[in-house]
Amino acid sequence: MAHLPLLGITAWSGTGKTTLLKKLIPELRKREIRVGMIKHTHHDMDVDKPGKDSYELRKAGADQTLVASQQRWALMTETPDLPELDLYYLASRFDTNKLDLILVEGFKGETIPKIALYRHINERDLNDLLDEHVIAVASDHSLEINFPLLDINNPEIIAEFITNWLKQLN
Repeated sequence: MAHLPLLGITAWSGTGKTTLLKKLIPELRKREIRVGMIKHTHHDMDVDKPGKDSYELRKAGADQTLVASQQRWALMTETPDLPELDLYYLASRFDTNKLDLILVEGFKGETIPKIALYRHINERDLNDLLDEHVIAVASDHSLEINFPLLDINNPEIIAEFITNWLKQLN
């Protein structure tokens, strides 16, 4: 498998990670960067719906269920016995021929390059987000930091930063 760069988007809950990503992904696409996305959730989640055949078959005990249509397909894998998620295993499930970058929302503790998001409304300390893997901070106000400072409300600037970062990897 060819290596796909992983880039974490890390922040405290309520900072607007998903809001930013919904604007950032189209900006990256404009720059012809093909984006994969891994989103961590602390909640039990189900992409299937009760009453649907695929849901009923999975609940009957299938360890993996692949649902496919002409527009998309999704593979659901049951993992009740895993002690924790393995980000690199999840990333390895992507088709490397169709992507240039995998954005990762969540997985704060992973040792991957990250952009930390911070808003003035955050009640927690920015320094608690910073580690040796942070490559930039996106914020809504000026900060005294030793990282590139990006405007969290300007997805175009963040997309340009990511584009330049990807070029440096090649």
